Order: sequence, then C-alpha cells, then structure tokens
Amino acid sequence: MVDTAQTYRDWARFEARGSSALYEDWAASLAADPALLALVEQLPRARRQPNLVFAAARAAGAPLLPYPAVRDWLLEHWAQVAAIALTRTTQTNEAGRCAVLLPALARIDGPIALIEVGASAGLCLYPDRYSYRYRSPEGLRVVDPPAGASPVVVECAIDDVALVPAGVPDVVWRAGIDLNPLDVTSPDDVAWLRTLIWPEHAHRRDRLDAAVSLAATDPPHLVRGDLLGELDALLDRAPAGARIVVQHSAVLLYVDAPDRQRFVDRVTGLDGAWLANEAPGVLAATSHLPHDGRFVLSVDGAPVARTHPHGERYSSL
Repeated sequence: MVDTAQTYRDWARFEARGSSALYEDWAASLAADPALLALVEQLPRARRQPNLVFAAARAAGAPLLPYPAVRDWLLEHWAQVAAIALTRTTQTNEAGRCAVLLPALARIDGPIALIEVGASAGLCLYPDRYSYRYRSPEGLRVVDPPAGASPVVVECAIDDVALVPAGVPDVVWRAGIDLNPLDVTSPDDVAWLRTLIWPEHAHRRDRLDAAVSLAATDPPHLVRGDLLGELDALLDRAPAGARIVVQHSAVLLYVDAPDRQRFVDRVTGLDGAWLANEAPGVLAATSHLPHDGRFVLSVDGAPVARTHPHGERYSSL
C-alpha cells in the first residue's frame, strides 16, 4: 500500500528541496497533517500526487503563503481543489527537457521522424527549433538552430563538454500521443500548463510562454489515446526515409506495470531509436540507481545519464 504521508515527505525532500521552498513547506507540512491527508486520500490513488494537488489548489485560487496560512484555505475550498484534481492531470510540458534529450537525439542520423508518448501539448517535439546554452567545466557552449537564435532558450549544466551537440537534429516530421492532449492555442490549456510550473520558477513560465508562441505558429500533430493503442498507427504514418525516434519524459511511472512492459517490448524491437527520460526504477535497467529526485536518460534501454527533471542538469554515467 502506498503511504500518502511518505509520498509527500519524499517529494518535499527529493524534488522540492532546493527548487521550491513553498512546495517543500506545503508537502512536508501536509504529510504531518491528518485532516488534509484524509482529504487527499479521498482522491483516486493516481490523483494524489503532490504536483497535481498543489497545482489544482493554485488553479482554484490558493494563496501562495506558508502552510499555516494556506491550510485553512485548503480545508474551506477542498471541494473545488478536488474537482480540478479529478478532471486535470499532471502534464508538465517542460521544454527545458529538450536540453537533456538533445545530446542523444543529435547523435542519431537523420532525417528524424520524432514521436513523443505522453506529449501533453507537444512542446518537447521541437528540439530543433530551440536554442541551448550548455555550461560545462570548460565554459559555455551555444547551440542554435540553423536559422539563428530561437526565442526559446534552454540553459543546462553538463559535466562533459564533449557531449554537447554540434547542432540540432534534422526533424522532418513530428507527432505525439497523450490521453488528454493539450492545445497550445487554447487559453485554458495554456493556463493549466502555467499553473503546473512551480511558484518560484518565473524563468520556466517565461520559457513556456515563448515555446507556446513558437508552437502555435505550427501546432504539433497530437493524437488522443493510449500509448500502446496509438503508437503503431503513428509509426505507420512516419515518412519513408526518416529515422524514427520515440521519446518520453516522466510518463511510464503513470502506466501500470503490464502495459509498461508491453510498451518496452514494442519499442525495444523498433527499427529506429528509443529515448526514455524517467525516474529510477521505472525501467528495470535503472533500478540500481538511487532515488534522489533526478531522472535517468536511457537510449534503447541502456542508462546513459542522470538528468534534472526540468532539464537543468545533465550528468553522464
């Protein structure tokens, strides 16, 4: 049985600490609050995640105040918070993750047909249209699209300058799958994406706004459905002559174990490449790595790096 209090304590310690003082406070305090824990535990298990609960609270109007002040608000407005948590999902569409996918993606011979499962609004389908600023022990390396600097700039610390790509990949076709695709031209969907960004992260909201504006000029092809049910149809639609790449970040954790294994079996036999950016243990080959708030980047099932969940750091294995 999943211990909700422990989930919130771990989330405060490993994910929020050092990144969001407010969310660390909320999660650690809620973990010790029987009244709020009881309310959270009325939600379906998949809807109890701190990131979703806190985003739902903010969408309902929760004040960005320390826990003692926000606690009374949560108790009074829990019906509104729960209603949002039951209808929305955690769909953080962090364009910054492209920075930790790029070292692997740029080494794949193109042209590339890029498919993302769990694509949300599809903002990680544009790695070729963003600019990157990699900070390494040897200094700053700049990677821009061929047309020049992008309005979307992603910064990332990397431990080995040799891993910084020489350029962006040649993506000639892109598509995504999501149970509930978000629309970059919908104000309501974009507002939810903004709410999913943690309170102190103004730079991420600015980057989201820039990525949404860029994507809205050429909206991605997104398919509503299950990753297993829709993947083969997209694979069949990929243009001839393009190298297929299937990628995902922070997705398989939300897929039950049997379907997760079926997905892994399918992409393991793919005539192309498979990039997975997931928490340790989500894939069997990463189970030995510590759970410390970082993801693991795997290429065709083999772990190659530890990555920051928002794409801010890349450490090779």
